[in-house]
Amino acid sequence: MKDIARDLNVSVMTVSKVLRNHGDISKATRERVLQRVRELNYAPNHAAQSLATGRSLSIGLIVPDLEHPFFSEIAKAIARRIRARDYGLIIASSEDNPALEQSELERMLARQVDAVILASVQTSIASPSFERLQESRAPYVLIDREFPGLDANYVGVDDQAIGKAATEHLIERGCKLIAHLRGPDVSTAEGRLKGYEEALRKHGMALHPDYVVRVKGGDARSEEQGFVAMSRLLAMPRRPDGVFCYNDEVAIGALRAILREGLRVPGEIAVIGVDNIRYADLLRIPLSSIDQNSYRIGERAAGLALKLIEADEPPAARRVILPAELVPRDSTATAARRARRLKK
Repeated sequence: MKDIARDLNVSVMTVSKVLRNHGDISKATRERVLQRVRELNYAPNHAAQSLATGRSLSIGLIVPDLEHPFFSEIAKAIARRIRARDYGLIIASSEDNPALEQSELERMLARQVDAVILASVQTSIASPSFERLQESRAPYVLIDREFPGLDANYVGVDDQAIGKAATEHLIERGCKLIAHLRGPDVSTAEGRLKGYEEALRKHGMALHPDYVVRVKGGDARSEEQGFVAMSRLLAMPRRPDGVFCYNDEVAIGALRAILREGLRVPGEIAVIGVDNIRYADLLRIPLSSIDQNSYRIGERAAGLALKLIEADEPPAARRVILPAELVPRDSTATAARRARRLKK
C-alpha cells in the first residue's frame, strides 16, 4: 500500500479507502489506484489490515435456524450487501437454544467481528447474550425479534399488524371459528397472537383459548410441530374452519394433517401462514401467506451494521419497521387475488 501510494503521489489512507470501496474517493483517483493494484497483482493482507485498523472486515450473523427459508434469505441479502464494501459474513445457528446462542456469540466476539446481527432466542434482556454484547461494546443489530426495554438497533416488521391482517383475511372469506397455531415465547409470536385476538374482537367474534395451540418448537422443526398441533385441533368436537399459522412451515404441517383426514382446503378449513417462502405457490395447495420482505430485512440490517461500524460515536438506536404484504392463494380462496400492501 505504501508503494502504491508513493507511485501515485497519494496517501496510504486513500489507497486503503479505494481497496475498501469507500465512497468519498473521486472516480479518477479510484481508477488510478485500481490500475496500479492490477499492475502489481496486489492482494490486500486482511490480517495485517486488521492489526493496523482494528477491524476484521467481518460481520457475524446468528439466527435460530439456517434451514428456515426466512433466515436463509436474510443471510443472502446481508452477504450481498456487505460484500460490496469488502466485508465477509460469518454465520452461525443457535438451533433455538439460548445456551448455544451464547456460545456462538462468544466465538464471534473472539474472532473480533466488527458488528453482530442477531435474531435472538433469549427470553429476557437480562440474558448473558445481551450482557456480553454490552460488555464488548461491539455494534449489534437485532432482526425479527424485539426486546422491550432494550435500547438496541432493530429491523423487522409489525407482527401485530401481520396477525390482524391474516385473521381478517380468514374472516373476510367467511370463516366463523378461527384457530391459531402460535409460536414460542418470542416477540414475533406474541405480536401475531395479539393481532389475531384484536381481529376477533374487532369483528365481534369470541376468543376460544382452546383454539390457540402452541407449537412446541421454534423456527426449527416447524413443519412437524404444525402437523402435531393441527392434529390436536382436528380431534376437537368442533373443528375450526380457518387456521392462522405462526409461519409457513407450521402451515405446511397443518395442511398435511388436514389432507390426511380427507378434508378439503379451503372448502372445509382455510389456512394462512407467514413468511411467503419461495415454494409456497408450488405446494399441492398453494399457500396463502404474509410476506415479511425477508430480503429487505437483511439489506436494511446490513446497511445499519455498516453505518454503526463506521460511526465515530455510537449513534442513537434506530427501530426500522418494514411493510409486509398479504399474498392470497388457493389455501384461503379458490381464485387468489392480487397481493395488497398491509395498511398500518
